[in-house]
Amino acid sequence: MEDVLDVYERPYDPLCPVICLDETNRQLIEQTRIPAKSGQIELVDYEYRRLGVVDLFVAFEPLAAKRIVEVTPTRKRVDFALFVQKLVDVHYPLAEKIILVMDNLNIHSIASLYEAFTAPQARRIAEKLEIHHTPKHASWLNMAEIEISVLSRQCLAEKMSSIDEMQRKVSAWQLRRNSACFSVDWHFTTSDARVKLKKLYPVLSEN
Repeated sequence: MEDVLDVYERPYDPLCPVICLDETNRQLIEQTRIPAKSGQIELVDYEYRRLGVVDLFVAFEPLAAKRIVEVTPTRKRVDFALFVQKLVDVHYPLAEKIILVMDNLNIHSIASLYEAFTAPQARRIAEKLEIHHTPKHASWLNMAEIEISVLSRQCLAEKMSSIDEMQRKVSAWQLRRNSACFSVDWHFTTSDARVKLKKLYPVLSEN
């Protein structure tokens, strides 16, 4: 926990951006409509048709008020690896090191890079990363979760029937948030943790 909190206290450095990464998923839904006769108003049935589940990778750089969201049809190691590769080569090509904060999900590892790329390519990407995992049961330390909560309320609450529709609406939401420079005002520090979460620390015997 203190490892992640100390990362959040680092000053802004565009060459070493601190990026929180997390993911969520949503079901694609098609609303069922009741056919209307001539002169009648079209009705919408309370039932709907499920069209599968998509995953959303969210990268959030708090100090730059920047978020990057990508919708993918699956949530596999290769999907994670491709998203990280884009962070390195497309979104942050000038960064000397990308500081990644993320949870311990099984796909969130360097090993995923080797499933998607050749060994030299995977190693090249891995060397650009400095990874900090949140502790088990402490994913709330990942600021990307806060951004996902906003995304869920402002964009994902409505029913969407295709991955293309979701990508369009998510992209529009991302543009609005980035343009407005919305960020997270994080105050919880290591000092706070030692006081407020004292019970989580081991008790050392004085003997």
